[in-house]
Amino acid sequence: MMKKKASPAPARVLPSRTVSKRAAGPSAKAQVIRFAVIGDSHVGYGNSSGIFKNLLPKAVSGVKPGFVIFGGDNAQAGADHGNHADAYYKDFKNTVLSTLGSIPYKASIGNWEASTRPLFTKYLGAVSGQMNFPGTQGKVKYVWLNCALGQFSSASLALLNKLDDKHFYVIDFHWPLKIAGITVEPSHVLSQSETSKFFMAIPPKARNRVLAIFTHHGHLFYRKLDHIYPGFATTKFFVCGCSGDYKCKPNGDRGYYDAALTMNGNQVSIDAFRVKVV
Repeated sequence: MMKKKASPAPARVLPSRTVSKRAAGPSAKAQVIRFAVIGDSHVGYGNSSGIFKNLLPKAVSGVKPGFVIFGGDNAQAGADHGNHADAYYKDFKNTVLSTLGSIPYKASIGNWEASTRPLFTKYLGAVSGQMNFPGTQGKVKYVWLNCALGQFSSASLALLNKLDDKHFYVIDFHWPLKIAGITVEPSHVLSQSETSKFFMAIPPKARNRVLAIFTHHGHLFYRKLDHIYPGFATTKFFVCGCSGDYKCKPNGDRGYYDAALTMNGNQVSIDAFRVKVV
């Protein structure tokens, strides 16, 4: 009787160990690329430069990110008719370079930079474009667009038209889309027409390849994680807070997104979590 009772025990233990090993396999092979998303630094306004110099090191401390996204209104360049724009851009870029070191970054253009586009290009590069998302071996593309004045440029829409089903995409631009239920002040959200123009510019075959859309301008954090628009069932949509002094409450939505891009075989996903910085 003892042998009959004891004999099934090993059979129960072994399958559970096998399942455990199988469950651990995919996660062990998964590649996770950390990145930070920072918006509305407004360097040049009030104490924005000091706030940005305090916030940026926190965003890249701990687990070193493989990429940093700056979402526009990086500098308060359009103030005073652009008289101090060069100094503001230089201040912003000097802080970025001294803090990030070798960490790659890309900045989008915001409404406060629209009137100083040549200087934006000089210090921060093209106002729209596409590149390999660092660390993904070209599997994921990073796309940044120009909607600085509340309308997408023709070059930006042309980029969207070329998205394919061979890659995954992370997209960034300054103004939030008009998503159902969004809590951003309506004056700081794109029109329904521009929102529709954006979504319709993406070919149907690429719509389930858009992992996440990061936007800014609203000076608060907001996110919607599925069904943001018909045909985009799995795309995640984010609005970022701010990292400066301009219309940003010290105890409110000042901070950044700590984000992770996970690649596991043919599966790619994005997660992003708000980090508040007083």
